[in-house]
Amino acid sequence: MTCPPKRYPEVVLDLGMKNKGGDMVKKGYTPEQIINKLREAEILLSRGSSIVEASRKIGITEQTYYRWRKEYGGMRVEQARKLKELEKENARLKKLVADLSLDNSILKEATRGNF
Repeated sequence: MTCPPKRYPEVVLDLGMKNKGGDMVKKGYTPEQIINKLREAEILLSRGSSIVEASRKIGITEQTYYRWRKEYGGMRVEQARKLKELEKENARLKKLVADLSLDNSILKEATRGNF
């Protein structure tokens, strides 16, 4: 005689990271928000909080704090906006160069008669 399998209650952790549709939500911060959070963290640090405590209070991880400080540390909001615009433009130009290089190599192959 065999016993039926034991059924354990399903454990579900709600981390508060879902939107109304139930999908996971990634928090995307604008450069302005990042700079403001870094300013908040600097204020907390100057009051004697540790980096871990300051990060937790502003709602980010310690790793995110260090990454943001590396990228945005000492910037003003206008500089961060300009940086993002330049990064976007640079990506567009890189794609354009790649497309033109491919076109150029195709034309070289066609002129040699090697298809």
